[in-house]
Amino acid sequence: MTPLIAADRLTKWYGPRLALDGVSFEVMPGEVMGLLGPNGSGKSTILRILTGYLRPSAGTARLAGLDVVDDSLECRRRVGYVPEDAPLYEWMTVQELLGFMARVKGLAAGTTREAVARAMDRLALGPVAPMLIGKLSRGYRQRVAIAQALLNDPDLLVLDEPTNGLDPRQIIEMRELIRSVAGDHTVLVTSHILGEIEKVADRVAVLLGGRLLAVHALRASGDGQRLRLRVRGVADGVQACLERVPGVQRVTVAPEFRTDLATYLVEADEIPVAEALAAALVGGGFGLLEMGTAPTDLERLFLELTHEQAAA
Repeated sequence: MTPLIAADRLTKWYGPRLALDGVSFEVMPGEVMGLLGPNGSGKSTILRILTGYLRPSAGTARLAGLDVVDDSLECRRRVGYVPEDAPLYEWMTVQELLGFMARVKGLAAGTTREAVARAMDRLALGPVAPMLIGKLSRGYRQRVAIAQALLNDPDLLVLDEPTNGLDPRQIIEMRELIRSVAGDHTVLVTSHILGEIEKVADRVAVLLGGRLLAVHALRASGDGQRLRLRVRGVADGVQACLERVPGVQRVTVAPEFRTDLATYLVEADEIPVAEALAAALVGGGFGLLEMGTAPTDLERLFLELTHEQAAA
């Protein structure tokens, strides 16, 4: 499958400051890709290059095969962008703003009304359609910003820190919204909050100081598998038993309140190992109480990567 986004050694200088240092990555159609890193790591700079707001100092970025510099206007027609703290005209009503933005985006006069209605329905904006933007809550303002980004049915939806300033309920609604548009649109979303990226993204690119440290799969992947087992038995013996199973890469032990019980996190190759793990434990005389898949520990991954970078 051809990637929708292909960034190759993107570099950006702001005067003497290096904001991006040779960043390369790809994003596939229909995927939700998260850019994760602390403030100042280069996340927003990448978004501004991809959306045509900035030119890279070196390197290239392509969107649907088009160069974001040489084919800037055509690329922008394929993008919906919601910057952090998206500026909205507060004296307009929701419906007026969306109609205005549809015309700005060049939608044909005969399709504007339908596009606005579709975006409002998708973002559940019907109840606030006649209200002034300035009277809306933070959550509804963010919905309006995303609605205008979807008006032109873009290939790529770019969201920069979309949950900033939202309350817990609005954050949950934003997560659901991002997942609901995935597939129909490729989504590139940034955050400095690990938990938010972990809940919405298929893959995550970890950035620090303008450098790409790693790209890691969070959902279905070919990178391997993680299993969580709860086993009765002496921990050292159980761990050694699990590590002998072909395909197992690493076993981490988390002791419990009972000395004969522990939880084991098994990281293994892509080949199926669950049946072999169960057989090895039973054959070794251990009690297998629970087994299930375990999500990627993004916090541990981030801390390991940033620690390695600091050490280097």
